Amino acid sequence: MIFGDNTRSLHLMGVGGAGMSGLAHLLKGLGYEVSGCDVARTNYVSNLEKLGIKVLSGHCASHIDIFKPDLLIYSSAIAWNNIELDYARKAGVCVARRGDILSALFNQLKGIGVAGAHGKTTTSSMIATVLDAAGLDPTVAIGGEVSDIGGNARLGQGAYMVSELDESDGSFELFACHIPVITNIDWDHVNFYPTFQSVQDAFIRFLSNRKSDGKIVICGEDIGCQAVSKLFSPFCVTYGWGKRWDWGAIDVKHRPGGGVLFTAVKEGNEMGSVKLRVSGEHNVLNALAACAVGDLLNIDFGTIQKALYNFKGTKRRLQCLGASNDIYIYDDYGHHPREIRATLDAMRNIFPSRRLIVIFQPHRYTRTKAMYRKFAEALMNADIVYILPVYPADEKLEECISSDLITNCLINDYAHEYCLTVAEEEVVSKVVEDLLPGDVLLTLGAGDVDVFGSQILNVIISNFNKQETASM
Repeated sequence: MIFGDNTRSLHLMGVGGAGMSGLAHLLKGLGYEVSGCDVARTNYVSNLEKLGIKVLSGHCASHIDIFKPDLLIYSSAIAWNNIELDYARKAGVCVARRGDILSALFNQLKGIGVAGAHGKTTTSSMIATVLDAAGLDPTVAIGGEVSDIGGNARLGQGAYMVSELDESDGSFELFACHIPVITNIDWDHVNFYPTFQSVQDAFIRFLSNRKSDGKIVICGEDIGCQAVSKLFSPFCVTYGWGKRWDWGAIDVKHRPGGGVLFTAVKEGNEMGSVKLRVSGEHNVLNALAACAVGDLLNIDFGTIQKALYNFKGTKRRLQCLGASNDIYIYDDYGHHPREIRATLDAMRNIFPSRRLIVIFQPHRYTRTKAMYRKFAEALMNADIVYILPVYPADEKLEECISSDLITNCLINDYAHEYCLTVAEEEVVSKVVEDLLPGDVLLTLGAGDVDVFGSQILNVIISNFNKQETASM
């Protein structure tokens, strides 16, 4: 148990999100009475209800009277003055952040925590898959739906816990890892970190909090990681391209149609080939991190190879939604310029000769303001770009900050031939009008842009079926 004997009923605010829903899943499995609420009804909510967790819509003080929780847990998206949270405090209910509770569970186990601005979800998913294949039965908490475990969380019976750690609000500093994994260190979440140095300082504190016997698995290629790793070099296991790192990749071959093959190298010695079903050079690096962790846990390389080959990927990470009339529809969560570059490069490797059309939804006004030029530069690798209005998340409207910053930069500074800002209610009809057989469409962003990919797919399937019927 992670709480005292008097704590039995738990209420989670913002339970429809990836992180909070995973925590609710684990707490339910541990035997607690769990309830929740959220303004949005997501797939995560439906999955929780199947577990018998009651979830109410919106945020309201009456929820506290209905559920009478011993403890209220809230996500970082919940404002401190939220009416429900404020009522709970005044009623004497104990309140805690998601990170407080997840770290309490994590720190009781041998925690493998994956941190970094990009690649956390896939890397932690690969590591969990490797440990599972080795029979270690880890507890898992990941910020995305993982095909291999059938969701975003699972309560295991083993000694290890694999968790994606969120640096966006600083809560990752609460986790004392047995093995910390850092995929990269980049300036993101500009609403919380004013400078790149403040991000690096946070990662230094995070690594300083690891358990005394903890090795650090860290990407040697990343500039931000390089600066931090110098402070912990005796404890670091590095990974990257070639043979100069503890774990490296050589002979990388991208497969048209999807997937990548490479030879894994440990301390200069070739270990064997690794075949991935997922695509992109970024996933080669993610797989190397999983190799390094597996090796630290004395998992034989053959088991690691097999696990990585069987890894099916995670939802909203280069996910193929479907195809019709020789038009492929993909979706990806990328919402930072670096992620967008990696995703578009991967799409070009999968479909080297096809026209690539992107629907991009910027995420947060603060990020758009700080990075609009870098967004424009990253999107240059697409043939056609449709840019939706900014998805605000929990930020207030800033009228002077809009998607036009990116669009105008693409057109005026980078001379992109086909880029326009389009309203959400118009994007489906506009894109369907422009799509041709042989095209690839990618929806891109951390908001709700994925729904448009599904809608477009349904329209082109319907149109194709009508054409087939008419030709009979």
